[in-house]
Amino acid sequence: MNAKLPASTDVLIVGAGPAGLSLATALAGQGVDAVLVDKAPEGANTSRAAVVHARTLEVLRTIDVSDELVAAGVTVPRFTVRDRDRVLLTVGFDKLPTDFPYTLLVPQNITEQVLLNRLLSQGGTVHRPYEISIVEQQPTGVTAKTSDGGLIHASYVVGADGMHSTIREQSGISFTGDTYAQSFILADVHLDWTGPADEVALYFAPEGVTVVAPLPGGRHRIVATVDEAAEHPTAADIQALLDARGPHAHRSMVTGLVWSSRFRVHHRLADHYRAGRLFLAGDAAHVHSPAGGQGMNTGIQDALNLAGKLTAVLRDGAPETVLDEYEAERRPVAEEVVAFTHKMTKIATVGNSPLRVLRNTALRALDWIPAVHHTMAMNLSELAAADRH
Repeated sequence: MNAKLPASTDVLIVGAGPAGLSLATALAGQGVDAVLVDKAPEGANTSRAAVVHARTLEVLRTIDVSDELVAAGVTVPRFTVRDRDRVLLTVGFDKLPTDFPYTLLVPQNITEQVLLNRLLSQGGTVHRPYEISIVEQQPTGVTAKTSDGGLIHASYVVGADGMHSTIREQSGISFTGDTYAQSFILADVHLDWTGPADEVALYFAPEGVTVVAPLPGGRHRIVATVDEAAEHPTAADIQALLDARGPHAHRSMVTGLVWSSRFRVHHRLADHYRAGRLFLAGDAAHVHSPAGGQGMNTGIQDALNLAGKLTAVLRDGAPETVLDEYEAERRPVAEEVVAFTHKMTKIATVGNSPLRVLRNTALRALDWIPAVHHTMAMNLSELAAADRH
């Protein structure tokens, strides 16, 4: 995929993560000339984001990858919120108004491979390693300069290049928000698990929240907030977390560590998604707590929405004002996701004992109200946002 960078294109997409791959694939399928570049010499081989929600599977049908993703993953019909062995709240997806009434657990590297295969089948590719360092807007387009001095001219540039987006910085768009005080542990483990095999469990504890989710191949994903995490948490570190926060009645044993990482989580939202001929999508536009597993999902939905707008303008001759609809439609969705996941994280990490008792009592009371279950499921799956368009 070290193809020579062409001199010009209609759409230059910077960043070959899930959002960039989805956008490039959608444009290729519609016959729009697009170039996808990434500064890394090869794609990531770790699982990172592992949750694909119902709304994302719906929009991915437009590029014909949903069935392949479902076949590669584990379908989970519910999330549960727990305090050790007590179930505080159950959020079921099995009654959602969708062809995908579940959450799909599939490693991000598999999702990216499925998207890449589809892009290649449409005649597209990823140009690596090309780092875009400067973008200059002109009335008729954008000139992008690579770190090694190369130039490419594009009608439009899309920054899908992550939280530290060069395109966002070059655009002058502010990235408003803050950073959580705690760090997050992310790990894939082999686990002798005593809990249910068909749910994502969120364990609330005074020390923080711990998420346990099944993955294909008998593995489990662990996500946990900690005050200070080691750069590469060990199996013993993960075991200690589960012992302190997980099921109490039966000990779950970590039998092997596949990989682990530590990261800081921000809750930030770009003030705008467009600056002239520059656009933002995915983590370049919004980052937030992984509590609901919605980050990658929101980014993929951004990309496929933007693909439709760019196709309308570049292929079908629609007025350029159509492109303004992208921010109008997608930024409010990200605003809600950032706020929702921030609220979830704050509720999950209540350390004060009386407040914790009050929280648990309130959640157990809410668990008896069907409308609460439906609302939570619609929000987590992002089908609620889809209903408003």
